Amino acid sequence: MKNTALRFVLIVGLLAGVNFLASQFFFRWDLTADKRYSISDATKQLLGELDKDIIVNVYLNGDLPAGFERLESATRETLEEFKTYSNGHLIVNYSDPSEATREEQRQKQYLNLVDRGLTPTNVFAHEDGKRTEKIIFPGVIVQADTLSVPVQLLKGNKSSSPEEQLNQSYEGVEFEIASAIRLLGNQEHKKVGLVVSHTKISPARLSDLIATIQQSYDVFLDMNNPESYEGLDALLVLKPDSAFSDDEKYKLDQYIVGGGKALFFIDGARVDSVSLDGNYAQPQDLNLNDLFFKWGARVNTNLVKDLKCAEILLNVGNMGDKPEIRPMPWRFFPLLNNFGQHTITRNLNAVYTRFLSSIDTVGGAPEINKIPLLMTSGYTQVVNAPALVGYNEARKDPDPATYNNGEKLAGVLLEGSFTSLFANRILPGDPRAAKFKSKGNPAKVIICSDGDLIVNNYDYKRNAPLPLGYDRVTKQTFGNKDFVMHALDYMTDANGLIKARNKQIDIRALDKIQIQESKKFWQALNLLLPIALIGIFGALRYYFRLRKFS
Repeated sequence: MKNTALRFVLIVGLLAGVNFLASQFFFRWDLTADKRYSISDATKQLLGELDKDIIVNVYLNGDLPAGFERLESATRETLEEFKTYSNGHLIVNYSDPSEATREEQRQKQYLNLVDRGLTPTNVFAHEDGKRTEKIIFPGVIVQADTLSVPVQLLKGNKSSSPEEQLNQSYEGVEFEIASAIRLLGNQEHKKVGLVVSHTKISPARLSDLIATIQQSYDVFLDMNNPESYEGLDALLVLKPDSAFSDDEKYKLDQYIVGGGKALFFIDGARVDSVSLDGNYAQPQDLNLNDLFFKWGARVNTNLVKDLKCAEILLNVGNMGDKPEIRPMPWRFFPLLNNFGQHTITRNLNAVYTRFLSSIDTVGGAPEINKIPLLMTSGYTQVVNAPALVGYNEARKDPDPATYNNGEKLAGVLLEGSFTSLFANRILPGDPRAAKFKSKGNPAKVIICSDGDLIVNNYDYKRNAPLPLGYDRVTKQTFGNKDFVMHALDYMTDANGLIKARNKQIDIRALDKIQIQESKKFWQALNLLLPIALIGIFGALRYYFRLRKFS
């Protein structure tokens, strides 16, 4: 009796000790090979610093197809992990927009979510030989006080298979929701400068990019041409079409040598409309060639034609007394769906470009690492400027054998310690000599050889800008804005949330044919095996009791 009481006291004491230690020292252990249930240290820090309640309303809920169930599970698991580190400041609500007593009420709920920024997805599925259709909203709305941010969870590269795109969306759940929480938090915004004084592009056609950047950063325009760019966390040079002076080039040089971060979106050739038949392309000299060459890159004065391209609406003839307008492939508008292995471009949708030039990397800058980000397909043809680009080009069927110039680089990341172009040029008596740096801190530069990559179209009927990357012909929105924002995140916060985009979860696909063939067997096994086990257990128990008491 004494031993039993002692054991009982020891067990109770041990359990109490374990509970006390668990309350004092928190830890979680993710045993999965791909760490699918873990979140990054930057996300943990973000959540731990929350000083107000954040509400996450999840609308990916209810009866979902199998692929979206997996995305819903990933969202739920990620938010549960978020709640663990949020000190009670994260509140999560789940709702199914399709739940309604009347169709009118359901449609009203759908329209409300669309007005708040979520995009619905019409899902078709085949279940037991029947084709089903359902509208779902694969997204969440993150709220704090009176502000809200819509988060689209279904992302990824649209040229991938549905399974791959859903898996890419699965991988991006943490980054997308954490980025929205960061927007609503009270974190200090970093400063981004936009060089727009060298472009003739109207503000309306840069409005979507600027509005998006303003959500996360304090934006400064260079209309007053500051003496230097010192103090900016990043600098964007947006589609310049006039040459930079030597003084302006000196400011860019010193900003980068001093450890700055800059993104250049420039054209190698200027394309101007000359008639209804086409455009005239001529070389463009921005007085930046020697600066780029010093950094290890060169933007060529050419145009790249690519068989992987967007379409334009073209008059192909008359049908009766009316012109016949058809979408035709326009090989001067390459769709970039060939990316380097980097956080910025991971799981990125194709990028829409117009009159793209090529980039070459050059030697002479051994301390600078050159990382390709954007490339064309392997089926390209290069047209050197000056050249007349006629619209009749779209009417002709291309000969693939002539598109043999291979992949062309369209976006490159340069990282390292940069040496000044003006080294050994600044004399002691020069007033700039006191602050001049010939070599400085590690810096980052991205050069993209298409200025239109950051230019949005405009709907003149509605008098409203269209989203950046939106294609009027296919009604698709490409990955232009995501590319710029991911690049800015990487440049300004390399050790932060952007690292969450590196999460990789392998698809462990099942053999669908074998599943269909073996479906009846496994259903019967799951139904009958538990009953059989209970029956066997009961028979054995009866046998041993009968033997014991007979």
